[in-house]
Amino acid sequence: MLDYPKYIARTLHLARLGCYYVAPNPMVGAVLVNKDGNIIAEGWHKQFGGPHAEVECVRNYELGIKNYEKLEECTLFVNLEPCSHYGKTPPCAKMIIEKGVGRVVVGLLDPNPLVAGKGVQMLRDAGIEVVVGVMEKECRELNKRFICLHEKKRPYVILKWAQTKDGYLDKFRVESLEFREGPLVISTAWTKQLVHQMRAENMAILVGSGTALADNPGLKTTRWPGRNPIRVLLDRRGRVPMNSKIFSDDAETIVYRDNTEWQYVLGDLAKRGIHSVMVEGGAEILNMIIQDGTWDEMHIEVSDKALGEEGVPASKVSLPLQPKQIIDGHYIYELRGRE
Repeated sequence: MLDYPKYIARTLHLARLGCYYVAPNPMVGAVLVNKDGNIIAEGWHKQFGGPHAEVECVRNYELGIKNYEKLEECTLFVNLEPCSHYGKTPPCAKMIIEKGVGRVVVGLLDPNPLVAGKGVQMLRDAGIEVVVGVMEKECRELNKRFICLHEKKRPYVILKWAQTKDGYLDKFRVESLEFREGPLVISTAWTKQLVHQMRAENMAILVGSGTALADNPGLKTTRWPGRNPIRVLLDRRGRVPMNSKIFSDDAETIVYRDNTEWQYVLGDLAKRGIHSVMVEGGAEILNMIIQDGTWDEMHIEVSDKALGEEGVPASKVSLPLQPKQIIDGHYIYELRGRE
């Protein structure tokens, strides 16, 4: 009897290799195991629009030791249900059937209505043994953004801010492109790198007009590999000029002016196929979202230094007793929203 969790754990490891390049597709890895329990081929989804993990895995098998193994005696492990529809690539379930794989073990059913059990049923109808639900919790966690989009019909929302030891986001500054006083520097070089990693992991990044005017941010991913996120600007009064960095050619920018109500923004981003949005501020936007209650994670960096004067107060939330990490003396907290 094969150790199913061991091989699904391997697919999760492979799937993460596509983390920064496959969105809005899910991260998927595949492992082909022979009857003796040896891995004879692996693959993962490397880039949006490119071959899926199952195709990569079987292709690698065919380039390798094809003459020594019979696919009907092998088991294909995959962390997410093989697709059953034609999209940018043909159905993986159809390919698995045509290649004659003997058994398929699936970590999690695909919540996409175009699949949602149809891939598994297609395999079973073809006489292939299918096992479903191995390490399901871990499989859901890996693709929480993709799952949120299809189950909740909205992007996965991550709130991110850094605050001083005495609870301030910034000092009081003038919001102006003509006269710009630099922001209060809270994060360190290492914690800034973590922020850029988060930018690479999420499809979109959102700020309000106050932040765009005060900081003139480009909102790019420069301290971590991966794509620049789609920039989202809430600018109800149309204050941010078009020569601002947020409108550069480095990434797409979506602007909401007529309607900046949070539920409307989330619904519209979902219609655009955006499965995750990272909110970097400012205070007004963060408080609006926290009051609404529709968010999934908070990542809060607390500096070891105090501002020592009145400034822009951070959102008051109950922090865990223990931080998730301590970096350069800064406490990094993570909170999860309601399910």
